[in-house]
Amino acid sequence: MSASAEATVLITHEVGLHARPSVKFTKLAKTFSAEVEVALAANGPWFDAKSIVKVMAAKAPKGTVLHIRAWGDGAGEAVGALVELVRRDFDEGVDHARTA
Repeated sequence: MSASAEATVLITHEVGLHARPSVKFTKLAKTFSAEVEVALAANGPWFDAKSIVKVMAAKAPKGTVLHIRAWGDGAGEAVGALVELVRRDFDEGVDHARTA
């Protein structure tokens, strides 16, 4: 039996799921072998969370509830990591000056 997981998370980032946040979201999704999908409504439509084109096309603004589901190896870890990334505002609040 294949593992599966799902969760919802509220987008609080000012620009929502656009450009940089979308890149970070898809890059993280790609680090997992599980199939990962995302939707803007519980009943879909669902799209591939590893596709930057599909994630950016969603144009999910601040205040959107993002639905994430995954199945296969690492499904729970994938969903958990993506939820945490969204909760951290896609790490956009991190002080990047210390890496310069």
